[in-house]
Amino acid sequence: MKWAWFMDDVHENPQLPHHCNQLNPEKYEDDEELQSIRAARGYNYMDLLDLCPEKVENYEQKLNNFYTEHIHADEEIRYCLEGSGYFDIRGKDVRWIRIWIKAGDLIILPAGIYHRFTLDTSNYIKLMRLFVGEPV
Repeated sequence: MKWAWFMDDVHENPQLPHHCNQLNPEKYEDDEELQSIRAARGYNYMDLLDLCPEKVENYEQKLNNFYTEHIHADEEIRYCLEGSGYFDIRGKDVRWIRIWIKAGDLIILPAGIYHRFTLDTSNYIKLMRLFVGEPV
């Protein structure tokens, strides 16, 4: 697995990971860093998606819908609170690029990018979905 992230501006000990935007999924309701990201991007509405066979009616259909390639006019931001899954995005050469997200990961898919989503073998994810205004 490959990992990449924006680095903080601390120049001490280059052997440390130097993560910036450290989020705490267990305290998402009070996380100041998350609030800062939401404010900076204008995300004033959110909901939670708890996706597993035991909690979702028509689970297989819902999962198939998420896995159908689609595109949005606005960026899509998702914050993984529990579990794990895959976002697939289309590269410029039309090949799929798979991004594995786990608890604590926040992903922002740019507007106008073809993508799809599925769970991994854990068969569970709890995602925060962020929006500018209430979704239609």
